[in-house]
Amino acid sequence: MAKAKSAQRTLTAAERQARIARAREREKQEQERREHASFVKKVFTVAVCVILALALSIPTMALVVMGGNG
Repeated sequence: MAKAKSAQRTLTAAERQARIARAREREKQEQERREHASFVKKVFTVAVCVILALALSIPTMALVVMGGNG
């Protein structure tokens, strides 16, 4: 009976270690997902800023070049 309890404790420790390893892996994946989402958000923000800058500057330059005031 003592051997059974000893084997049970060893198994529990191994399971605990496996469980901790899985939890760390999940945390690592979640951190990577957050970093990727942050990177995508930054790229999207820069792209929108570039588009807005072009949208405002191109018509302005066209008016200057074509002499929009007559």
